[in-house]
Amino acid sequence: MAFFLNKTGIASHFRSHSQKTKDSLSLSRRGFHVEPGTREKALLAEDPSLKPFKSYKKSVSRVKRIGDVLTVIVVAGCCYEIYVKAVMREEARKKANAENA
Repeated sequence: MAFFLNKTGIASHFRSHSQKTKDSLSLSRRGFHVEPGTREKALLAEDPSLKPFKSYKKSVSRVKRIGDVLTVIVVAGCCYEIYVKAVMREEARKKANAENA
C-alpha cells in the first residue's frame, strides 16, 4: 500500500531528474563562441598561390555526376538481368508443365 502512495513521488523524482540532465546536456552541447586567433585567421585566409587550383571544384562535381550516372546504369542493368532471369524461369516452368500435362 505504501508503494502506491509513493508512486507519485517516484514519478516526480524521475521527471525532475530527466529535466536536470536535459538542461545540463543542452548546456554542454551548446559550447561557447570564441573568436579565432591570429593563427586560425591566417589559416582560413585565401592563399594567392592556390588560385590556379580553384578550378578543381568543377571537375569534382563533374566526376560526382558521372559516378551517379554510372551507378544508376549499373543498378538498372542488374534489375534488368533479374527480370530477364525471372521471365526465362517462368517460361521454362510453363514449358515443363505443358510437356508433363
